[in-house]
Amino acid sequence: MGTTATDPGAAIAIEQGRATVLDLATQPHVHLAVWNRQLPPPLAPLRELDWTAIDDLDFEVRIDDLDDTVAEALAQAGYCDDALRAALRDEIAMLARRFAGIFAVDAVTVRLEWIETDACRKFHVDHVTARLLCSLLGPGTQWVYGEHAENRLIRQMRAGDVGIFKGRRATDKPMVLHRSPPIAETGDVRLLLAIDPPGAR
Repeated sequence: MGTTATDPGAAIAIEQGRATVLDLATQPHVHLAVWNRQLPPPLAPLRELDWTAIDDLDFEVRIDDLDDTVAEALAQAGYCDDALRAALRDEIAMLARRFAGIFAVDAVTVRLEWIETDACRKFHVDHVTARLLCSLLGPGTQWVYGEHAENRLIRQMRAGDVGIFKGRRATDKPMVLHRSPPIAETGDVRLLLAIDPPGAR
């Protein structure tokens, strides 16, 4: 947990084992809120999937239409197992509703992406108000304190952890940068869920 230079008592990044920590992402001094948790057991079969036969998802959806839209998108993408598809739908819908509630929006943009390369390998801040990131399979997102990543201690979320990162549209001076972990030489594959406010991309 870090502190700002102007307010030694204000945490820049907060990690807790309860979902309510994500609500703190709206606080001016909080640039990252992480819900530390284990991946829900019904999602364990994700590791058995042939990810090369499954398409990525990227769509905007109204919260009122969330369950049906996500279920249909998952089916069309190639998630064929009914139980796993239902569990994945519930996971995405739960996190999307929480994100929408925190930021008082009636729609979100959902991206569910299989990653096998060093995508977004440089530390950066996204051009959004805020972005929720959760690795459902494989290594979690890496992050550092400060405006510059050189010689910084690299921290890393785990599979199942949920983080809300503040973006450039919310702050002129980003205090937390993040990147996808380098996996190109490891043989690892990630399934990354990203949720943005509507119209973010």
